[in-house]
Amino acid sequence: MGYKILIVEDDQFISHMVSESLTKEGFEVTAAFDGEEALDILNTQKFEVILLDLMLPKIDGMECLRMIRSKSMIPVLIMSAKDEDVDKALGLGLGADDYISKPFSMLEVIARIKATIRREKHYMGYLPAKEEKIIKIGDLSVDLNGFSVEKFNEKINLTAKEFNILKLFISNPSQVYTKSQLYKSVWEDEYHGDENVINVHIRRLREKIEDDPSHPTYIKTLWGIGYKLGDF
Repeated sequence: MGYKILIVEDDQFISHMVSESLTKEGFEVTAAFDGEEALDILNTQKFEVILLDLMLPKIDGMECLRMIRSKSMIPVLIMSAKDEDVDKALGLGLGADDYISKPFSMLEVIARIKATIRREKHYMGYLPAKEEKIIKIGDLSVDLNGFSVEKFNEKINLTAKEFNILKLFISNPSQVYTKSQLYKSVWEDEYHGDENVINVHIRRLREKIEDDPSHPTYIKTLWGIGYKLGDF
């Protein structure tokens, strides 16, 4: 049985094209044509990945994503032709994992989906189920097994990508990561020089964990090189 993919796209031509290509790749594909239909389907079925258009009738993609994240951490790949909408979806903390710019090639879509599934399976098996591993750094308490973060005993709500970025840094405290290395480690895909997705995730993570995001102490920028964990 192939992995199950939900496509939420109101353009029937695009939906059919993507569905047909993914089916040929061995995926089980279900299509929804508006946000309301997508949420109804998600109430009764489970999927490995959701491809979500932002411009949807009835319930738009932003609200649909918000409602999905209130119940599930299933990987969501946004499809959009507008960079500002993508930046908003990634930057508002709604929990989008990645995005695919329209127009796109099916080779790119298939590669992103496969990388997402591979990454999720990797992180699900990263630690033994009963192992407890909590790392304290500064005022943060990071539960690597429970995928949770607290600061001053208050829970910080991180998206899956934000958590995995933080986890990468605290697990390798002396390592300096270029944007290419960071992307390959967290997204488990080849980096094609698109800095926006990295910049947005780093910015949002800093806004959640730093006392002063404009003067970060947890994730330091090494100008012209990349990022590293601060000294604690």
